[in-house]
Amino acid sequence: MSLFKARDWWSAVLGEGEEFDQGCLCVGDVDNSGTGHDKVVVGSYMGMLRIFSPHASKSSEGDVTDAQLLEVQLQNAIIQVEVGKFVSCSELFHLAVLHPRKLSVYSVSGTAGNVEHGDQYQLKLVYEHNLQRTACNMTHGTFGGGTGHHSLCIQSMDGMLMFFEQDSYSFGRFLPGFLLPGPLVYNPRTDSFLTVSSARQLESYKYETLAVATEAEGRQDPDLPLKPGGKRLMPDWTFVLGEQALDLSVPSFSHSSSSIFILGERNLYCLRDNGQIRFMKKLEFNPSCFLPYATVMDGTTNLLLGNHTNMLLVYQDVTLKWAAQLSFVPVAVRVANFLELKGVVVSLSSDGHLLCSYMGTDPSFFSTPKVDAREADYEQVDAEMKKLQKIIRDATRTQGRLVCPGELRSHLISLLLVLCRLVSSPLLMWSLLCLQVKVKASCVLQSSKLTVSVQPPLAVTQDQFVLEPMGQSLTAFSCGVFLNGRYPPTDLTGDITVSYSSPTELNPKGVPRVLQARFSLPLVLVCVPSSPTRTTKFKITVDTNQPPVDLRSIFPEDKDGNSLAFQFLSGAKVTVVASKTSQRYRVQSDTFDDMWLVVKELVRKFDQHFSKLGVKDFRKSFSGPLPLQDYFLSVDHHFQLRVSAQQYQDLLSERAVQFRAIQRRLLTRFKDKTPAPLQNLDTLLDATYSQVMALAEAAEENRALLEEAFVRLRSATHLLVLLLSLWQGLTPDQTAILEATLLPLLQDTPQLGWEESCDAAVSHLLRTCLSRSPKDQATSLAQVGGPVLGLPRDTARLKKHITLLCDRIGKGGRLTLASEANVQVPAQVQNLAAPGESVNSNWYFQLL
Repeated sequence: MSLFKARDWWSAVLGEGEEFDQGCLCVGDVDNSGTGHDKVVVGSYMGMLRIFSPHASKSSEGDVTDAQLLEVQLQNAIIQVEVGKFVSCSELFHLAVLHPRKLSVYSVSGTAGNVEHGDQYQLKLVYEHNLQRTACNMTHGTFGGGTGHHSLCIQSMDGMLMFFEQDSYSFGRFLPGFLLPGPLVYNPRTDSFLTVSSARQLESYKYETLAVATEAEGRQDPDLPLKPGGKRLMPDWTFVLGEQALDLSVPSFSHSSSSIFILGERNLYCLRDNGQIRFMKKLEFNPSCFLPYATVMDGTTNLLLGNHTNMLLVYQDVTLKWAAQLSFVPVAVRVANFLELKGVVVSLSSDGHLLCSYMGTDPSFFSTPKVDAREADYEQVDAEMKKLQKIIRDATRTQGRLVCPGELRSHLISLLLVLCRLVSSPLLMWSLLCLQVKVKASCVLQSSKLTVSVQPPLAVTQDQFVLEPMGQSLTAFSCGVFLNGRYPPTDLTGDITVSYSSPTELNPKGVPRVLQARFSLPLVLVCVPSSPTRTTKFKITVDTNQPPVDLRSIFPEDKDGNSLAFQFLSGAKVTVVASKTSQRYRVQSDTFDDMWLVVKELVRKFDQHFSKLGVKDFRKSFSGPLPLQDYFLSVDHHFQLRVSAQQYQDLLSERAVQFRAIQRRLLTRFKDKTPAPLQNLDTLLDATYSQVMALAEAAEENRALLEEAFVRLRSATHLLVLLLSLWQGLTPDQTAILEATLLPLLQDTPQLGWEESCDAAVSHLLRTCLSRSPKDQATSLAQVGGPVLGLPRDTARLKKHITLLCDRIGKGGRLTLASEANVQVPAQVQNLAAPGESVNSNWYFQLL
């Protein structure tokens, strides 16, 4: 039992699927019982009105039904409820209910029952007002200095204040500079209304100023002259908050206190009635509601403040006096006096949890029983310690490890991937791979979601699956993978991600966890077997140190044995030819980038084939020369599309400015009281609109071409990196550095493109590990920062740097750091690395 926990005195859960907000709760003697004991009135957005008289009960069953006095289903949603003297001919309390388009005032009366069912309560409509505008909130008070009865003021969604004196409408006024409604409260000490505008400032309007201002027949243009007989509405004073306010409160429990409290999103403000600040409290949490409720010491105010961490805090001005834990986030809080207990805190959540609680704790009469003292068994403790340490080591060792594409396991969940079958139509050039994923959990998991993602232009028929709470059962999901474009993808891998929550003792709702696995798709998904082609434009030859292999042993699709052709669904054809006498294999095609997937698959098949045969010294190589000019064609094509995209963007901006200027001219002509000729402005408007639409369509078409060009550029870059690694026999680490240098981005953006990113990465390599002078290398490592990256004028500099990179790698350059090449690294560079890390890892991270 925690001392800092709100003690549950009475609670109830109101309905299912209902929503509640700040104005849906109020307390007061709404049935005029005369005892002074409060009742709890709750209204919901579903139109349900409930009245409770809470009382302590030993039996939990029937506690809610015994305390509920009334439950009525109204036709419209309930925005706010208030208790006050709203009937002119009566001194009794009545209930005001605000709907979006109606204000209703009811009387609640009770009749003593003579049977076991108890008292009977009725809700009678006294009067109602149909509103011409959608209401947002309301406040009440003795406007104009009146006594006895309360008037009502309603703020609409478009900024109009509507005043009602009991059953009659008084007047309405529009707030100046209005954009969105804010909280509204009435200050009886100064007879003024306080609200927070969209300018994030507190504004005060006197009732007398509102009464003599211009009549609100419609929203007035501030530039137009005022109508005769009225004054322009201006606030008496303002106070800049700098943030949006959640709630306002003007406490009236003490005549000596003259404070205005504002609850902001990050701060709590207290002002005097004239707008001068008394104090401000910066909050370290996100507040949800507040209520000033009492004055314990002269000059100070106690207030309750709820936040989004389920806490209810008690402040005395800026000093925290108490903190109590709730089981929900309160959206409204009140203090009520009941028959059995006074000063009860009534709180309401957004989903209908109503709680009457008090601070402190109940006395505990439990006494801990005495246990027999016994000596510790150190051997048993040591064995248990070793067992726990082994569990910790195993969990640390397997953390973050991915297994693909077979079965991925953890202590909670396992994934099994099955590539079912391939449905294809060679005539229609269409293929669909059925993918089946089986999920099995070892315990109950909550909020589980499975996501399947593939590389564009590949797509899946369904990429997200919502998993029901799982136990020991096996759940299977199926989806189809197909090519959704006219060009092949860069990579045939995909990812399966499972996000779930596993409950723990400290967090019953569950700790969020993510499990991810990668799988590979077959090459036949994007191509079909075809007849070989002898004359092509681009050719690549791969050498091996082993005797020639029959292609039918590694490619079941091959029928000849010496040659094999793949025709992509996009139309391109790639041919693989094996030499009968030498140990060479040639890959040829009419498009350079389309050869990447086939060359990658060929190299992978060779590794698998000779690994099964037990050959340990198998090597593959590329004798050159590097096809840089063929590669630069893809670079130039991608760059030209980026330039076209920028030109389309500039033209669209110019035409949009012209279109808005013509619209303003036409609007001025139409507003003019004296008709004037349009001077062909309408024709110019239509022509400009046609140009804007044509440019937008061209820009959209260019964007699709740019996406295709970037995917083809990535394929060509992967092929160039593979040829470089085969040419110079690069290690996997060096190949990874080279790939990260030439492919620094996974996608193009208008702000940062591939050309400038790749140029910066290649230039860094040329100045560091591939530089000719060790002195220049150390100086480059000491430099921090660089020029701002942007779209270059042309690709000449980039192509020169890539050519120089390949030349230095061909002459024996090593893709390592200066520290590994026995070059002294400056002190400022060494300080960049964390203790225990090498400069290599730091540099590699920056390069990625």
